Amino acid sequence: MMMDRALLQRLSLLLTIHLAVIAAEFFKPFNVSYDHRAMIIDGKRRMLISAGIHYPRATPEMWPDLIAKSKEGGADVIQTYVFWNGHEPVRGQYNFEGRYDIVKFVKLVGSSGLYLHLRIGPYVCAEWNFGGFPVWLREVPGIEFRTDNEPFKEEMQRFVKKMVDLMREEMLFSWQGGPIIMLQIENEYGNIESSFGQRGKEYVKWAARMALGLGAGVPWVMCKQVDAPENIIDACNGYYCDGFRPNLYNKPALWTEDWDGWYASWGGRLPHRPVEDNAFAVARFFQRGGSFQNYYMYFGGTNFGRTSGGPFYITSYDYDAPIDEYGLLSQPKWGHLRDLHAAIKLCEPALVAVDSPKYIKLGPKQEAHVYGGNVHTEGLNLTQSRSESKCSAFLANIDEHKAASVTFLGQVYTLPPWSVSILPDCRKTAFNTAKVGAQTSIKTVEFDLPIVPNISVPRPIIQNEVPSVSKSWMTVKEPIGVWGENNFTVQGILEHLNVTKDSSDYLWYITRVYVSDDDISFWKENEVIPAVAIDSMRDVVRIYINSKLAGSAVGRWVKVVQPVQFLQGYNDLVLLSQTVGLQNYGALLETDGAGFRGRIKLTGFKNGEIDISESLWTYQVGLKGEFLKIYTIDENEKAGWTNLTLDAIPSTFTWYKTYFDAPSGVDPVALDLGSMGKGQAWVNGHHIGRYWTLVAPKDGCQEICDYRGPYNSDKCTTNCGKPTQIWYANTLKYIYVCKEFQKEKGDNVLAETVVLLCSC
Repeated sequence: MMMDRALLQRLSLLLTIHLAVIAAEFFKPFNVSYDHRAMIIDGKRRMLISAGIHYPRATPEMWPDLIAKSKEGGADVIQTYVFWNGHEPVRGQYNFEGRYDIVKFVKLVGSSGLYLHLRIGPYVCAEWNFGGFPVWLREVPGIEFRTDNEPFKEEMQRFVKKMVDLMREEMLFSWQGGPIIMLQIENEYGNIESSFGQRGKEYVKWAARMALGLGAGVPWVMCKQVDAPENIIDACNGYYCDGFRPNLYNKPALWTEDWDGWYASWGGRLPHRPVEDNAFAVARFFQRGGSFQNYYMYFGGTNFGRTSGGPFYITSYDYDAPIDEYGLLSQPKWGHLRDLHAAIKLCEPALVAVDSPKYIKLGPKQEAHVYGGNVHTEGLNLTQSRSESKCSAFLANIDEHKAASVTFLGQVYTLPPWSVSILPDCRKTAFNTAKVGAQTSIKTVEFDLPIVPNISVPRPIIQNEVPSVSKSWMTVKEPIGVWGENNFTVQGILEHLNVTKDSSDYLWYITRVYVSDDDISFWKENEVIPAVAIDSMRDVVRIYINSKLAGSAVGRWVKVVQPVQFLQGYNDLVLLSQTVGLQNYGALLETDGAGFRGRIKLTGFKNGEIDISESLWTYQVGLKGEFLKIYTIDENEKAGWTNLTLDAIPSTFTWYKTYFDAPSGVDPVALDLGSMGKGQAWVNGHHIGRYWTLVAPKDGCQEICDYRGPYNSDKCTTNCGKPTQIWYANTLKYIYVCKEFQKEKGDNVLAETVVLLCSC
């Protein structure tokens, strides 16, 4: 059922060689530098629009289309983080395959004629599990993250050097004819630097020296770093960066993260940023002297597997981006921003020809910035000459409520509230940020598939075709507690991550509790209900007594008191600790951990509280189904599946399996898991993410979204009273992989596509 591995390797090598040739043909080697006005590409100042795309949040089959749509939308640059924990899941063992084939991604960007901004970090935040750090990093003796700590600096330098060397070996830097024009070291460190005092300041200096010493040959940036050293460009992240100025005059104003949306948490509302406001922010940035702007995100994508951070960030990373999670254009955002970029490009000759604009006050909250024309051009020492200068202007009305009529160069212009008009020739308005001319998209979802009562059936998003979906489901029960020989018993409560190494979300804690006749009598006579009390836990705990679920709790370092029912004699107490995305932001990440803190006690007993924290506990990592890999195509038939009956009682810790025909065409395919509760899902052995049907609050959404005025993530939210996420994408590319194998082997079995769900 698998293509010959040697053949796959040869095809991969041919593709790599082909991409390298294309990149070499497209770019002649060029140098990148900068001055106080802009990035200088091959001797010319440039105004650059960048599209944020994270390669692991899409399948490799999606990359060419995403890059093409970014270019069509007006992008000059693709920006991505580098994900350390994806590339080095085990120390010294590297992964550059599949969604982590970063070389292939960079070469695709170059072959499309776009530049690349590579943010190595290696801390990325990004709502990504553990901020991109591999969990094994916690175990390095004496380590403290992101400070003047030798063990950390040694590991960080080793990985950063690995990535720079890899890019150089693959001829991917601009001076080699590749697309990489800029790198980033660290990430938003200025937000937490004060937590480390002088050691934080020394770390910033060290990181800069280390990065520059690698000889990459392109500029380095540090975002949100006001004390970035002289040879590192400090850059802005935020909803608005038009007022940002770098810490030294010889550095240009760069906007590394233009937050065009926001992320979502389980049980939360969905953020939405109106495109009128986003366009206003971008226009104001270029109006007031900005020169490089990146959309975070232009395509957000999907937190496949267990890569979402948090805790509690959802599997979708759609981010309300111009290209949605499925790879479809999100209108009118994509179209309106495309028109904005076209207007800015018309202004580029004037924008790069002068060192600063001429400011004209047009009213109490109205102003103009004029580039070119008779504006001073002294000191310009680039390839453009004074005779090539044109005149371009930006007219802004920053009033949040009222439109305004202004006179500029003898003409009257009407400016809507909270808007910018762009005049590439200083006369005619080519674009206004508040006037949306792009279409509004309507995404259709087909519900024509047969629905089996009481059983959730996947409903793909397709057009003009209804694939065959099996009416029958199969099931396997997951054992509670100890299930394998790899368990162990020690005295006391161990920290969750120290045991699991993040190899699974799940860790079982098992002990025995003796209940006497006197305790039973005491409870009856005094109407007392005993309880399990946990001082502090995160993210989810399920409490079982004698294999029966007594209760659950959800939270981040919250106290839990769960009433329970014990029997006389020995009782098995099982605590299941679950993580739902590791902390990805803040200082001292290495100390955050997971599971339980403090003491675990039994309350309500005749002789008072019983502290069981130092009792003998047996530990079992993960689920049996995970260990046996029953979600894979090769192993799932060995699991002992039985048919799921319609009268079956839903149960936690159960595996479910069904099949559907792989649909033809290129439309995205999603699974509706709205009735499945909480768990994880696989398609053809590919882990498409966690699912959870927590419902957003009924209030807090606005009936009318007013774009005017400063945006924040609570403004213009949607989806109140509904599950935060029920659709899980983009399974098409994982189905496509199996269809390709079917084509090679002629194996009709693979016309059916397996879905596996763990309800837990």
